[in-house]
Amino acid sequence: MTTTSDKAGTIDVLVVDDDFMVARVHRAFVERVEPFRVVGIAHTGAQAIEAVDALRPDLILLDLYLPDLFGLDVIPRLRTAGHDCDVMVISAAQEADTVRGAVRRGVVDYLLKPFDFEDLRPRLERYAAQRGRLLTAVVRGQADVDRVLAGAFVPAPPAHTLPKGMSVETAALVERALREADGTLSATECAALTGVSRVSARRYLEYFHSTGSAEVSLRYGAAGRPERRYAWRT
Repeated sequence: MTTTSDKAGTIDVLVVDDDFMVARVHRAFVERVEPFRVVGIAHTGAQAIEAVDALRPDLILLDLYLPDLFGLDVIPRLRTAGHDCDVMVISAAQEADTVRGAVRRGVVDYLLKPFDFEDLRPRLERYAAQRGRLLTAVVRGQADVDRVLAGAFVPAPPAHTLPKGMSVETAALVERALREADGTLSATECAALTGVSRVSARRYLEYFHSTGSAEVSLRYGAAGRPERRYAWRT
């Protein structure tokens, strides 16, 4: 994590993606999360390096499939130029070697495409929290070092503990609907099967996704936002 000044609390972001429309969507997602602001967009590796020189962002959302450079090759060039901005990979690349390469280059997170706002938001919030801890950390000994290094990890609640406002009975209904589904379910379909509202169904589905019990895929229609579909992990 970079430890430069916090620029009055804002976190400046550079979005790097070769697809102009995708870059605009990512920009809109980022700007919905406080205290982030997008200071620029780049569509090639060379543009990204130039933009970092000019804009000095705190965080880069970096696509890997760029027309001139593989995204991970941008990172050592930035370090050689003296830039210590953080990098979050946003890519469809899910090969193990690529993920390992990203980890070796010190990326702060790795999010697979396709995704929507609810996938990106918690990662940005986690990054902002860890950045804040680093900026204010006082290290007096090993315990303080361990606390800083472990700061990004927030243990999930025990499996039997539900968030406030959620009931065991409704969770069981949603879980059963997911387990018995022939394929994936949308929040609307889950609501119809369980008799709860669509908003409640979505909340429980997202809870199961956050705990790793359910997986999410996106279905793109002719218009509008992609539909989130859920499946129970077996």
